[in-house]
Amino acid sequence: MYLKDSVVVITGGKRIGRVVAQELARRGADVVLSYRGSRTEAEQTACDVKAQGRRAVVAAADVSRTADCEALFATALSSLGRVDAVVNMASVYGSRPFAELTEADWDRDLNINLKAAFLCAQAAIPAMRALGGGRIVNVADWLARSGRPAYHGFLSYYVAKSGVIALTEALALELAPDRILVNAIAPGPILPPPEMAAEEVEAVARLTPLGRWGGALEIAKAVIGLIETDFITGETIRVDGGRHLA
Repeated sequence: MYLKDSVVVITGGKRIGRVVAQELARRGADVVLSYRGSRTEAEQTACDVKAQGRRAVVAAADVSRTADCEALFATALSSLGRVDAVVNMASVYGSRPFAELTEADWDRDLNINLKAAFLCAQAAIPAMRALGGGRIVNVADWLARSGRPAYHGFLSYYVAKSGVIALTEALALELAPDRILVNAIAPGPILPPPEMAAEEVEAVARLTPLGRWGGALEIAKAVIGLIETDFITGETIRVDGGRHLA
């Protein structure tokens, strides 16, 4: 699929999502950015896109809700006329000891990290079918892709991200006749969380075979590759600097 003059919906427009949007615009795509609590960051990303001569639309949406997802894609169609691809980047990440894990914690992780990807895909499919095809790119996690939880305190997050991989594979099979390709990216050490101590940041870099954190541009490159491909579907690609090998 050619990115030039395509329309890509991105859920989440800050940090990594901002760089993804910038790179898509650089290659000629128009972008729809959804946000739930980060309006300022989404609007800043939209400005980046417009500065490259491309169109950008910002829309508030809780993508764990069916009505919000339907409204998001209706906005994309009414504003930009089509939907060629969706990049499901909305995510929450945090740890909680198993003994303290609540039903609300479980629902939050499953709803935002997994259910939202399904609902956005479901809302996008009619527009893609009308075009004769499309692309869906989900975001999993390198540990889920590697099939090992490895760290205590991330039970519901790990389950959700493992579900994203299963969703990606099942959707790819279901949508192949419609020429809608569905893939996922499994990031490893890309950007350190803002609250991470310097010594921990350095320790993660040492444990990564390539010896560093990847940076958001590496995710953007993978997203672009999975949108442009015409023959990869049902795949989850690790972008982790070889971290799964250590």
